[in-house]
Amino acid sequence: MENKYETVIGLEVHVQLATRTKVFCGCSTAFGASPNSQVCPVCLGLPGVLPVLNKKAFLLAIKVAIALNCEIQKIVKFDRKNYYYPDLPKNYQISQYDMPIAYNGVLSIETDDGTCRDIGVTRAHLEEDAGKLIHDSQKPFSYVDLNRTGTPLLEIVSEPEIKTPVEAYNYLITLKQIVKYLEVSDCNMEEGSLRCDANISLRKPGDKKLGVKVEIKNLNSFKAVKEALSYEQLRQSDVYDENGIIIQETRLWDEKSNITRAMRIKEQAHDYRYFPEPDLVPFEVSGELVDEVRHTMPEMPEKKKQRFIKKYKLDEPEIDVLISEKSCAEFFEKTVEGYNDPQAVCNWIRGEVMMHANERGNSFDALKLEPLVLSKIISMEKTGKISGLAAKEVLSEHLASGKDPDIITKEKGLEQVSHESELEGIVEKVVSENQKSVSDFRDGKANALSFLIGQVMKNSKGKANPKIAGEMIKRKIKE
Repeated sequence: MENKYETVIGLEVHVQLATRTKVFCGCSTAFGASPNSQVCPVCLGLPGVLPVLNKKAFLLAIKVAIALNCEIQKIVKFDRKNYYYPDLPKNYQISQYDMPIAYNGVLSIETDDGTCRDIGVTRAHLEEDAGKLIHDSQKPFSYVDLNRTGTPLLEIVSEPEIKTPVEAYNYLITLKQIVKYLEVSDCNMEEGSLRCDANISLRKPGDKKLGVKVEIKNLNSFKAVKEALSYEQLRQSDVYDENGIIIQETRLWDEKSNITRAMRIKEQAHDYRYFPEPDLVPFEVSGELVDEVRHTMPEMPEKKKQRFIKKYKLDEPEIDVLISEKSCAEFFEKTVEGYNDPQAVCNWIRGEVMMHANERGNSFDALKLEPLVLSKIISMEKTGKISGLAAKEVLSEHLASGKDPDIITKEKGLEQVSHESELEGIVEKVVSENQKSVSDFRDGKANALSFLIGQVMKNSKGKANPKIAGEMIKRKIKE
């Protein structure tokens, strides 16, 4: 298929902005409230009501536009997008059509071969979300929850320049990282804070004209996006191979069967009968306002990566893990302030700390681990107060109970034994009972010493300082 057809992918990402109230009214956007309890005449579109733009939603949209290197519209205009959905009671959506808030941006992504390539961002525009339909297969009707109606969305549309499902996946990962760094959304796909529709078409290599595109919906994870696009690549290729015709349509991703299914014929822009929103006056965006927002921008991932490489002298793959989340990068730097060994801190975060985060199925910051606590545990290990194994146990216990590492060490009797007088008897016993390993060590087999040290650790219940034990074993063998 790769030789016969060229894949062209474009993505439409909807980001729910982190405002406390909706985009055109004062209703709460809190997730999980009782159905239809967070609505008012404005978001229900009752006669005579007037929408008022949420300033914070507008400023958050400007933030994303700056991060994506977009040009920002000097005059902001809203439009009515007319269509009927059961979960949009007004029968139209306030959106932006020909004058989006931002346009002509760029996002750099990693390609299949590990190199980087820029993907154009066509536009980013503000709009209101629709509600939610709840289907119960046991009943002959569906429920409608309108709490989400009017929630502020920023739709980010890519140019059709993505070439593979893997590139699409990387685009989404990169975009999500930027959005989370900006703290403009929690990007929780399970709660609908981040949603993606994918457009895909095939064409003969060298053709300039785009093929007939198919839009895929119902994509509830980045993995689903990659798998759905991979399936659709093969489906469309098979259709063309059999001289069939691809219909411009919307298809749903069936995750259980790993196939796409036809949903409806895809609408064109004219089907929505856009016209300027009469209840919202167009307004000017000043350069001063954009500069004010620009001054609030945090250090973005790529810039942070370059600084980490220069300052901490770590390998790129290690840094990629550290900067994957803003909270993780900040945690790393604060931990290094407490224990100035970037490599040791990095190893602990990438190892034990990430393991505990993954086990809990949470993001990094959900662990509620303080940097000074980790720096203290690392210091206790490096100074020989506790062994590496004991240090892991201390971290685990601290995450479970919140107790101070010193208290955990004392209560569990984990303090490492470093005094030779306390280890003398154990070393003598291990050497006398493992004469084959002693002979192997004398014959130059380095693994034999590791075995003997392991026996000392076992006999001391993990409390022996392995470095001291090793020196004592070597001296004992030479006697």
